[in-house]
Amino acid sequence: LHVAESGGGSVQPGGSLILFCEASGYTSSAKAMGWFRQLPGKEREGVAVVYSRGPATFYADSVQGRFTISEGKTLNTVYLQMNNLKPEDSGTYFCAADLRSNRYYGIPKEAEYRYWGQGTQVTVSS
Repeated sequence: LHVAESGGGSVQPGGSLILFCEASGYTSSAKAMGWFRQLPGKEREGVAVVYSRGPATFYADSVQGRFTISEGKTLNTVYLQMNNLKPEDSGTYFCAADLRSNRYYGIPKEAEYRYWGQGTQVTVSS
């Protein structure tokens, strides 16, 4: 399975970006796909997840109401719509696919995901 992100870039505070992720080489639906981010000097944190069952979505408190994760029309694709971006949202955003665990609630921990992309950079600056 190969995971690839796209859509990062630079934007001014208050602006928007859309990230896209595709998990290819997988013939069935991944149990979940999610986004993590690693901000400068901080550990990687879970931002959002969408479970194929439902589908159900969950968000970190820091992005609730500003970010929206959604499944694409193609199998194992996902978008992250990011609105009202803040300088503290700047960092590397990673897509993760499929879970080792059986959870269908809340944001999984990093170790629960099987596959990862290489990351895409998001910079929010005036």
